[in-house]
Amino acid sequence: MAGTTPDLMEKIVSLCKRRGFIFPSSEIYGGFAAVYDFGPYGVELAKNIREAWWQAMVREHDNIVGLDSAIFMHPKVWEASGHVGGFSDPLAECRECHTRVRVDHLLEEAGVFADEKMSEEEINALFGENKDKIVCPKCGKKSFTDAKGFNLLVKSNLGNFTSDWTKEPTYLRGETCQGIYVNFKNVLDSSRVKVPFGIAQIGKAFRNEITARQFIFRKREFEQMEMQYFVRPETAATVYEEWRAKRFQYYLDLGLKPENLRWHEHENLVFYAKAAWDIEYRFPFGFKELEGIHNRSDYDLTQHTKFSGTDLSYRDPQTNEKYVPWIVETSVGVDRTFLAVMTDAYTEETVGENDTRIVLKFPKKLAPVQVAVFPLMKNKEELVGKARGIYEELRKSLRAEFDDNGNVGKRYRRQDEIGTPYCVTVDFDTIGLGEDTSLVDTVTIRDRDTMQQTRVKIADLKNYIGGSI
Repeated sequence: MAGTTPDLMEKIVSLCKRRGFIFPSSEIYGGFAAVYDFGPYGVELAKNIREAWWQAMVREHDNIVGLDSAIFMHPKVWEASGHVGGFSDPLAECRECHTRVRVDHLLEEAGVFADEKMSEEEINALFGENKDKIVCPKCGKKSFTDAKGFNLLVKSNLGNFTSDWTKEPTYLRGETCQGIYVNFKNVLDSSRVKVPFGIAQIGKAFRNEITARQFIFRKREFEQMEMQYFVRPETAATVYEEWRAKRFQYYLDLGLKPENLRWHEHENLVFYAKAAWDIEYRFPFGFKELEGIHNRSDYDLTQHTKFSGTDLSYRDPQTNEKYVPWIVETSVGVDRTFLAVMTDAYTEETVGENDTRIVLKFPKKLAPVQVAVFPLMKNKEELVGKARGIYEELRKSLRAEFDDNGNVGKRYRRQDEIGTPYCVTVDFDTIGLGEDTSLVDTVTIRDRDTMQQTRVKIADLKNYIGGSI
């Protein structure tokens, strides 16, 4: 595919494993396809991504509140939402080796792009038109069955101990927004919100993906950050454009490079949607969806009213007018944001004549570690004691790490690879054993991006680092 950099993807995957960002799930048993575990630094980066989103979506708005709904919900929720009957991907089987693959992925590999909203008939027509271009990824043959819809909901037998639980299954939620819709009335009745208002949620979702692809971009267990904004029907189009602008600006403010972002409009909308645009990011495998912004009309609350028998309309307290609010949705994955941030940050630089350093130039507010503190030598008690004291003070307000393993140069390289903005070194001048007594109680602070070193008073460290993050 044009514009892809597969070697970069390989480098990112390797770095994530080597430096403790992401591990394959159940690796000692051979792994588990399309499922991953966050390691020590990955946990911190993901947490910072969530906090940045929550700050922008909830704390900076008077009329958006938070929610944490359950992963398990009544099975009727998924009937009302359309997931039981229509939440599927087009699946075909190779007639030679019987490998099952997603047809839209086969088409994409052949340079033909199918819209995700295409019907089964439409995608089979496209499949047939391009059959000479499409080969099985396993055996290389060109003989496939017709595509059929494969439902992506993950079934469970939670609390159901009948002999055939598959007749009445419960599900792991396929998306987090349904928990927001079914709690619309609860939030309205228990808080002071009035239309227009939003409900935001961060949580796990599960999809029975046919094909595991592209590292953490497409997972079977993933985490969504979604906000549903409830508005008067006649204002929906205007509000939608406002949220489009806000969400694009969010990624620029987060620190992603403008040239790696673009808009993509959906051409084939689902019947209830009035508008759907994606913010796409230039991943190593090309531009793909990072976040979707959708005008969902009144479909969701209307469906849940119909299936539950509970009236989810809204009565305006000033005019007494009653109506079903329309919904403007913003939806992005923690995992996709994580991969975008990693891709944007990954840098290889030539140092000197023949040395190369790998550095993750994270936005400083997202960096897993904001400052690392080193004693110049690990076997000098005075240096170690002073360094630990500084570290213990800094970690009260900053994400700090103490590092005394190897020489200082190796420590710099290690901190570069996890994206630490600042490294502080305690040397003999710091403790009064150097030649320059004016440097007592000062340390060397090294900048990740410029590699420049500056002498700073210990008393000024918090302000020096905190003021730039």
